Amino acid sequence: MAYDLDSETVEAFRRDGAVPLYGLFSQWVDTLQRGIETNMATPSPIARIYDDDEGRRFFGDYCSWDRIPEYREFLFGSDASGIAAALMGSTTARLFHEHVLVKEPGTSIATPWHQDQPYYCVDGAMTCSLWLVLDPVQRETTLEFVGGSHAWGRFFAPERFNKTPLYDDSTFEALPDIDGHRDDYTILGWALEPGDAVAFSFRTLHGAPLNRSLKTRRRAFSSRWVGDDATFAERPGMTSPPFPGVTLKDGDPMDAAEFPLVWPKAS
Repeated sequence: MAYDLDSETVEAFRRDGAVPLYGLFSQWVDTLQRGIETNMATPSPIARIYDDDEGRRFFGDYCSWDRIPEYREFLFGSDASGIAAALMGSTTARLFHEHVLVKEPGTSIATPWHQDQPYYCVDGAMTCSLWLVLDPVQRETTLEFVGGSHAWGRFFAPERFNKTPLYDDSTFEALPDIDGHRDDYTILGWALEPGDAVAFSFRTLHGAPLNRSLKTRRRAFSSRWVGDDATFAERPGMTSPPFPGVTLKDGDPMDAAEFPLVWPKAS
């Protein structure tokens, strides 16, 4: 049975490549906050932890859903998979991975503009990230999106935070200077409260400014979902996150234990 999501939200997601979802996950905030505290105390081997000049931390980690019970409870027990399937127009939703991001108060590390799909070992148009916030996020510090960029048919070369290329032999094009020409684009962003989320395509350009608040952390839990048309993609280097144990070949359906089928839910 399809998840019942209002048509205006679905239309906005498919038109703009990003849409806010208000209050849909409020009951999961405490659970995910506990999970993130466990995650930060026991980061995975692929965690990314950066400290700015003042020692304020930016923490990111991936692919811990099978070792942190709170993450698994949310991913398999919430409506996230059904919402993603409805937005994608897919009969199924597979978990690609989860991604946790924490910006401590005053962190002077921004998230640069980027497009997720070139980082990932996945091809296909049916993709959806649910960026769920666990702290209040003001408009000036929220994740921003270039509206409609998911439909450009363009893929941009992925970079590390130090601006070096992720792939040495990438054929993807260089990212345009969005901040230098903001008036040329439709920039979308929303103030959010804990339990709100933004759904966006893997192909939508997005980035986030510094956490200028000196009091409020910005904790976010992203779940990444793929739909019926998703296939495994071989990239010219190690993807982020890496999946070293996956034995799929380029063009194979994403049918592997690392990418469990979550929607439709088992009866």
